[in-house]
Amino acid sequence: MPLAGTVVAVTGPRVLVLRALGLGDLLTGVPALRALRRGTPGARITLAAPAALGPLARSTGAVDDVLPADGLAPLPRAGPVDTAVNLHGRGPQSHRLLGSLRPGRMLAFACAEAGHTGGPRWDPAEHEVARWCRLVSAYGFGADPADLDLPAPPAPSPAPGAVVVHPGAAFPARRWPAERFAAVAAALRDRGERVVVTGAPGEAALARRVVETAGLDAAADLSGRTGLAELAALVAGARLVVCGDTGVAHLATAYRTPSVLLFGPTPPARWGPPDRAEHLVLWAGRRGDPHGRDPDPGLLEISAGQAVEAAGKALTANR
Repeated sequence: MPLAGTVVAVTGPRVLVLRALGLGDLLTGVPALRALRRGTPGARITLAAPAALGPLARSTGAVDDVLPADGLAPLPRAGPVDTAVNLHGRGPQSHRLLGSLRPGRMLAFACAEAGHTGGPRWDPAEHEVARWCRLVSAYGFGADPADLDLPAPPAPSPAPGAVVVHPGAAFPARRWPAERFAAVAAALRDRGERVVVTGAPGEAALARRVVETAGLDAAADLSGRTGLAELAALVAGARLVVCGDTGVAHLATAYRTPSVLLFGPTPPARWGPPDRAEHLVLWAGRRGDPHGRDPDPGLLEISAGQAVEAAGKALTANR
């Protein structure tokens, strides 16, 4: 397989899809990407996204190569593009970014400010998966919002059969208190479960706090020690995942790993998992600012006891 950023000879039509966002954004876009794959036989589909997501993106079977991209920064030289697809946002910046490639046609939501009036209208209340499925379907690419599963990762899990506790989140508003994650971790350890705690390198202090407060062995702290490939394998091979509204939650969905998900300011109707028995969502029913600097009041209404109870149900149901 080509590495991210590798120049690949294109012999058929070229489709370039912009979704230069994070892990959860990639995974919620999978059904739309697969619809594009089915609807463009013989085309080369390039995803403009962070380079680190390349192997996971290609594992969907819908992406041939990844053009390294970060947010709305200017794109690297992409070569001729027959069709540009905006799975990044509603414009005008993302529309103009794709327009700068001079594609033969562009699939995007309507944005008069960017001069694109032919696409469907944006619905701010729509679920993220359904949104992009509706977009590509409007252009004739029938998409199935349930088409979220990924094949098992090739790498072995660093902790097969463990319960994975992931306390981090992109913004403080979505971070449930470390002490509550620790209470859940301790309770599951006391039930005889092997518990590991994950986090990005910048979340090492948070993960260590959970591990120490829960009284777990230091080896349970996997923060900063799992790249995306190892993290995917860890989640795919886990007994249970406990986390907030993060990309790890979407990995649990992709691998059908049982999960207990703590939703804070954003309702699960916008970013939650599909209606499956494996995934239990806790949400107090209150909305807030997902980019806030303090834990969302609604998220704080969820107690450690509720999460422990949900985890027990998930483990029992999926034993």
